[in-house]
Amino acid sequence: MRKKNKKIKAGTIITSHVNADFDAIGSMLAAQKLYPDAVIVFPGSQEKSLRDFFISSMSYLFNMADPAMIDFSEVTTLVIVDTRQTNRLTRVAKLLKKKDLFIKIYDHHPPMDGDIKGNVDISKAYGATTTILSEILQEQQILLTPEEATVMALGIYEDTGNFTFSSTTQTDFIQAGFLLACGASLNTIASLVVKEIKAEQVTWLNELLNEMSVHRINGLDVHISTISSPSYIPDLASIVQKIVRMENLDIFFAIVLMGTKINIIARNRIPEVDVGKLMTEIGGGGHAFAASARIDNQTLSQVEMMLLDKLKRDVKSIQVVKKLMSSPAVTIAPHSTCKDAGKIMTRYNVNTLLVVSGKNNSYEGYITRQVVEKVLFHQLDGQLVCEYMNSEIHFVSSGADVAEIELKIIEGKQRIIPVIDDGHLKGVITRTDLLNYLVQHNWEVSQTQSQVSQKHQVKKRQIETLFENRLAPNTKNLLKSISTAGKNFGANLYVVGGFVRDLMLDRKIEDIDLVVEGDGIEFAKFFAGQQGCRVNTHKKFGTAVIIFPDNFKVDVASARLEYYATPAALPIVEKSSIKKDLARRDFTINTLALSLNIDTFGTLIDYFGATRDLKDKTIRTLHNLSFVEDPTRVFRAIKFANRFGFNIGKVTATLIKNAVKIDCFKHLSGLRVLSELKQIFGEDNPIPAIHTMESYGLERVINKQLLITPTTYALFESVNKTLTWHDLLYLDDPYPRWAVYFMALLNRCSHGVCEEICHRLMIPVKEKSLLVEKRYKAENRLALIENAYPLTRQELYWGLINFNTEFILYMMALAKDEAVRKAISNFYTRHRYITPIICGKDLLAMGIKPGPVFTQILNLIINEKLDNKLETLEKEILFASQYAQENKLID
Repeated sequence: MRKKNKKIKAGTIITSHVNADFDAIGSMLAAQKLYPDAVIVFPGSQEKSLRDFFISSMSYLFNMADPAMIDFSEVTTLVIVDTRQTNRLTRVAKLLKKKDLFIKIYDHHPPMDGDIKGNVDISKAYGATTTILSEILQEQQILLTPEEATVMALGIYEDTGNFTFSSTTQTDFIQAGFLLACGASLNTIASLVVKEIKAEQVTWLNELLNEMSVHRINGLDVHISTISSPSYIPDLASIVQKIVRMENLDIFFAIVLMGTKINIIARNRIPEVDVGKLMTEIGGGGHAFAASARIDNQTLSQVEMMLLDKLKRDVKSIQVVKKLMSSPAVTIAPHSTCKDAGKIMTRYNVNTLLVVSGKNNSYEGYITRQVVEKVLFHQLDGQLVCEYMNSEIHFVSSGADVAEIELKIIEGKQRIIPVIDDGHLKGVITRTDLLNYLVQHNWEVSQTQSQVSQKHQVKKRQIETLFENRLAPNTKNLLKSISTAGKNFGANLYVVGGFVRDLMLDRKIEDIDLVVEGDGIEFAKFFAGQQGCRVNTHKKFGTAVIIFPDNFKVDVASARLEYYATPAALPIVEKSSIKKDLARRDFTINTLALSLNIDTFGTLIDYFGATRDLKDKTIRTLHNLSFVEDPTRVFRAIKFANRFGFNIGKVTATLIKNAVKIDCFKHLSGLRVLSELKQIFGEDNPIPAIHTMESYGLERVINKQLLITPTTYALFESVNKTLTWHDLLYLDDPYPRWAVYFMALLNRCSHGVCEEICHRLMIPVKEKSLLVEKRYKAENRLALIENAYPLTRQELYWGLINFNTEFILYMMALAKDEAVRKAISNFYTRHRYITPIICGKDLLAMGIKPGPVFTQILNLIINEKLDNKLETLEKEILFASQYAQENKLID
């Protein structure tokens, strides 16, 4: 008779769920480190990559046994990891029926109905169960080999989706770092977790995309794909995850028939849905954001219908418009005055009015109390509401859900959202209404806060990466020095404005602007004293400039609040907070700040949606009276739009038109307009900006009679072509770039108009001479050259040598004849620097008396050199000597 195999006696068994993933494997290995005498019952896995790796590389790490060979009567303790569901523990089903069995559970999934009740239950809402056990091993100082650390790290990487799933926590990152410190191999992890899609998998990816349908369930879009395959599809979960990322899906179910079994892979990114619970109900498992299940003996249609029924039952309806809405809404007509708007707001005690027109109350926008009060403050109470309303139309229907309302109010920074059905205004939802609702539903709020917190940490890490990758070492060191000084000084410090904007856009950073919550001037003096720098201060505005020994400058300002006594006036300044300081700025894209405080160094601060507008490539003002208070912002909006290739937002564009219409520029200092024009004309290619200026009628701000014709634009294009040519060849040859475009602008203007423009813009005498008198000389000289062409080198040289670079370039751009343009170009590149080697001392040594004859001889030498003669000093001396003798200039 065959002898029976001897049963294995074990007091403790470790196991996990069927179809084990890397988290289950890593958790079992970690549990074995806590219970070294335990025996592991491996539940099996569908994933080929996991099975292959387990068999070939890591099975020796486990003390495993077939459950059929274990004497369950001797087992006193069962350790379960990564699940609490009985139906997922089929290999120890008999053991679970044993009385007096001591059960220990380690799991990261949320509790569900029908969970196994453990005597010890260590469950935490981490991204992976391996994280829980790794934390315990670290606390107990249990050593891990590099191989063990690699297996455990695989569990964390896979179950957090390489740290991209919303369920990922700070502890997952910390424990991954701990395992890396223990020697975990990233190469091994990458080869198994970061899976490149294979050629045969592309077919399945495309089929899932082609078969995708969307179902609107209780206000949420649920995407479902149903396909079939005659054989097993390897790494199906990876394909599904790629689709979620490619299509930016919130909820996605892939229902796939493989052979005779149906597999469901579920992914979710919003708190209103728990796919882990759904999959558990049909025999699978997982967590709220990623789960799966296998189903036998049903068709694809049956499974899809069953899934949709469960979703309709379990997904909480969040259509709460009727509960939140106030009706009727308080409204005003677009052609009512702002004074009337203020009276209505006071009468009804509201902060925002909807602007509607016509019998059907057609919604056109809204106007806020803040805007109305500023209009009245500036004594513009007769202005119409339509001139200052916000006309970016956002609204919801009666069937909208909380997610849609929250998106439009909070992320869109809207005070109110009208409710409109079929063009009819039903009511209004305010920001207060929404916040009150969210407070009442604290569970949803806590879930949302958790995700927002995690996203904030990711953004902070990304900003720190930008610091490391995009800043020069000396700039990074300087910011760290400023940070340390801020701590010692006892003030909060931020780098703000263009520095942060350009850092986000990956553009060259040239300036550092600091804001100090406190006394900026005193901090500047404090830091300058440490660094051996000079300081220039401006007490009226609370600003200072730190000047380093190499002349590098850092601008420092106290956090301040500005208000304007009259339109177009310079602001009155008061100390304030960083938020109010950012709120005074011109456009949202310039409201970003980075903390330089020690404990939050590198944290991005964005109160006004700047990152959104950078992503959308849009220039937006912060409030509707921005251009009334400071009309120069109109020019800056155009400058930034041109420089970055951005669009000007719809509301902002309307406000620019209104600023021009009511002539906000009439009290604006000409020097401030000139400064903005210089910056625009100094851009690499200002022509699109000039087009935009003309489209708003801003040329009339410069002069009512100024016309920008197609001929003017043709000259601008020629200037741009000429300057591009010059700047490529002569990088170190400075000239007033703006002046060449300005001369082109004035080219067709009469002398009287030019004088008026110079007077309006308060152009300094020296610059006026450049733009008017010297420009005339350049134009006349060009006319003479064109009329007399062709000219000798000598004639061209003496005709051009006394003109500076900007006039030479202007003449090249203005030249009608290409041959003349080339001749001037040739002078500029080859002949303008021709000078004699010989000097006055040499002439004196020959016995020639000083006087006008010196200049005559030197000019003759230049003429000879222009004809490629007198290549050496000796030849020049010989020429001068012969000339002197022939003309009896030597005694």
